[in-house]
Amino acid sequence: MENLIALLIAAPLLGAAVLLCGGRRLDAVGHWIGTVLAAVSFVIGVVLFADLLGRSADDRTLTQHLWSWIPVEGFKADVAFQLDQLSMTFVLLITGVGSLIHLYSVGYMEHDERRRRFFGYLNLFLAAMLLLVLADNYLLLYVGWEGVGLASYLLIGFWQHKPSAATAAKKAFLVNRVGDMGLSIAVMLMFTTFGTFAFAPLLGTQEEPGIAGDASEGTLTGIALLLLLAACGKSAQVPLQSWLGDAMEGPTPVSALIHAATMVTAGVYLIVRSGAIFNAAPDAQLVVTVVGAVTLLFGAIVGCAKDDIKKALAGSTMSQIGYMVLAAGLGPIGYVWAIMHLVTHGFFKAGLFLGAGSVMHGMNDEVDMRRYGGLRKYMPITFVTFGLGYLAIIGFPGLSGFFSKDKIIEAAFAKGGTEGWILGGAALLGAAITAYYMTRVMLMTFFGEKRWQPDADGHEPHPHESPRSMTIPMIVLAFGSVFAGAFFTIGDRFLNWLEPVTGDDHGHSPLSATTVTLATMVVLVVGVAIAYGQYGRRPVPVVAPRGSMLTRAARRDLLQDDFNHVVLVRGGEHLTRSLVYVDHTLVDGVVNGTAASVGGLSGRMRRVQNGFVRSYAVSMFGGAAILIAATLLMRAV
Repeated sequence: MENLIALLIAAPLLGAAVLLCGGRRLDAVGHWIGTVLAAVSFVIGVVLFADLLGRSADDRTLTQHLWSWIPVEGFKADVAFQLDQLSMTFVLLITGVGSLIHLYSVGYMEHDERRRRFFGYLNLFLAAMLLLVLADNYLLLYVGWEGVGLASYLLIGFWQHKPSAATAAKKAFLVNRVGDMGLSIAVMLMFTTFGTFAFAPLLGTQEEPGIAGDASEGTLTGIALLLLLAACGKSAQVPLQSWLGDAMEGPTPVSALIHAATMVTAGVYLIVRSGAIFNAAPDAQLVVTVVGAVTLLFGAIVGCAKDDIKKALAGSTMSQIGYMVLAAGLGPIGYVWAIMHLVTHGFFKAGLFLGAGSVMHGMNDEVDMRRYGGLRKYMPITFVTFGLGYLAIIGFPGLSGFFSKDKIIEAAFAKGGTEGWILGGAALLGAAITAYYMTRVMLMTFFGEKRWQPDADGHEPHPHESPRSMTIPMIVLAFGSVFAGAFFTIGDRFLNWLEPVTGDDHGHSPLSATTVTLATMVVLVVGVAIAYGQYGRRPVPVVAPRGSMLTRAARRDLLQDDFNHVVLVRGGEHLTRSLVYVDHTLVDGVVNGTAASVGGLSGRMRRVQNGFVRSYAVSMFGGAAILIAATLLMRAV
């Protein structure tokens, strides 16, 4: 079965090569080639999953060595794959949700002239993401990490004829490069410290710890913080979160793929996979929890003020990934629940993004929710599937988000002490804000009176349900939004599945599970009630009111771009100018001054060599006189 692991990556990689190099002769069937090869990868993943289930818990790690990339003395880099419970979870999520998004894109991108190229980019993204989660060492993981960055750049900027899309793609690429530097330096530190960057000797297993714990706490803290920097870039966590909202300029299937189930979850995978390093660096773990708590509130507040349906969901993504990072920072208490929420989020957030795309498809690509209203009558399937995703993300009892998010809140309180109360309180507050902004999205889109107006050309939207190629994936994801959480929780299925890789520590929570659930339900009801009072009981104005100072700041992403411009852009400009000044005045001054001095001295000395014999005779006579005088003086002394 190990020989099948490489085929997981080979199938979509083949699709990308064929679609991007095959030319226009494949335009008529290119979308189906991409979709079928994504589905082939999913089928292979299911076969491997069934094989793992048939093995004992301590025999569920498969490895496949393809070749040694760089075999030299003192350094060896292998192209090899590792499939265990953690990577298997990601394989099923990436290929399963990815295949549904491919199918959805068949209808959504039907009229795009470059549809073949779009599916080539989708296949390339799947291949890079699978390489990232299947690599058995950090160097190969880094190759997949960079591949994901490249594919996301191509997908976000797919409609490059729009200046906003081209700018968003460049922004995402550059911000991610900051995080990528953290990963590259971390890999270098690992090799210089341990002599290897392979998972097996570094991280070990639950029974046999690896050599990562042998280093000093300071070194491990440095490596962990660099890994966190990388995670912040890919997962849009503070302070590298500014690219996520702008990335909504890409086609909606891209938003569902990148911002629900794949790219933004890569940072969470990196932290959980590197758990042995973070467990030995408690200071780094504290920073991880702080980043997660700040980001979950940051994204939730931003989502409250967005009228663009995709950007409201983008703020939600930032917030939900914040929950996962918070859980991952808790260590063995939260690793399992971080991954469980990652999987359930993959279902309901992908469904929400696809639902938003369905709404846009029926509304002439209108994204302003203030120009929607009453769409439940025109798009019944979209309404039901989107509504189930909405209930799941707010944590409605019995649905997926209820099980996964409650576990994270409970784990935060189980951290204990003041830290546990602060983190648990932040998670509870985030749940209340989530209920508010998602209820706002639901009410503004599907309820109330219609508010759409003719566009600039005088064409009025005629809302209609999307074709089956779009609604079927939405229905499948809605089933996952409803049932996945209960399926994972009953009998501790998910916990028993991941525990051999991630470990588990229940901690000692000052609050019982029942108390946490009741508190979560209370804040959920409060959030829904406030949103209903503002958007359900009164007409929604077509033009957004001015709003409070916080609302205006949230519309501008809490001034994150302004901060980056002042601190990084202008700060960088001033730093550059200062360096140029120092270079010109100090460095060039010394060099040019030395050159001028030598030139002046040589010019003066050159005057002695004037070509006149009498001058040379005088100089010879003078020299001889000096020698005679010196000799006589020495004898006299």
